[in-house]
Amino acid sequence: MKHHKFMRWHVWLGWLIGVPIILWTASGLFMVVRPIEEVRGNHLRNEAPALVAIQPVAPLLEGRQAKTLTLQQNSDGPFWVVAYADGGKRRANALTGALLPPVSATEADRMARAARSDNVAIKSVKRYGADNAPMDQRSGRPSWQVVFDDDARFYIDADTGELLAVRTNFWRAFDFMWGLHIMDLQTREDTHHPILIIFAGISLVGSILGFVMLFTRRRRRWRAA
Repeated sequence: MKHHKFMRWHVWLGWLIGVPIILWTASGLFMVVRPIEEVRGNHLRNEAPALVAIQPVAPLLEGRQAKTLTLQQNSDGPFWVVAYADGGKRRANALTGALLPPVSATEADRMARAARSDNVAIKSVKRYGADNAPMDQRSGRPSWQVVFDDDARFYIDADTGELLAVRTNFWRAFDFMWGLHIMDLQTREDTHHPILIIFAGISLVGSILGFVMLFTRRRRRWRAA
């Protein structure tokens, strides 16, 4: 009798969790097909140039409190990245300390070309504010989106010139599958929400029932024999 009860619950749970289990398995398989380095577009990135030997001058803060000062270098040379305590960022000349203006479209074009390891033509350059950034940018920063002919997107920080992200077509497909995997297609970041927890719990119960049924069925066969 216990076996029939377990089987009945297992069938009903199977109808309930069948689709999520298929989605979890399919999305998980898709996400491991390629190395994560390729998904992140590391093969498209140029190595950052090494810092040259200079005597840097501290940047002018103009009365604002700085949280961190970071000395970096790109194709234009060494520069400071000033992260303010209020959340803003700014770049500054490493040789004079003078604050630099926001990155222009021409600079973003040049920086993206220098950050890319191969020679592919640029299709478009568009600026986005922090409040309307594309979903695949994910940094919460104002940025320039530089789109190449192969649809790879390089995001350049509009205030500092830093390379925020490299997004390929496969990354966007990977990101969609990740959203399916965690059942969050809106932000694709929330791994702690009731829908996921409930379905994961039900799936665990269903799996345990299926495992228990292996033994109850074998016991019934022994008794029948």
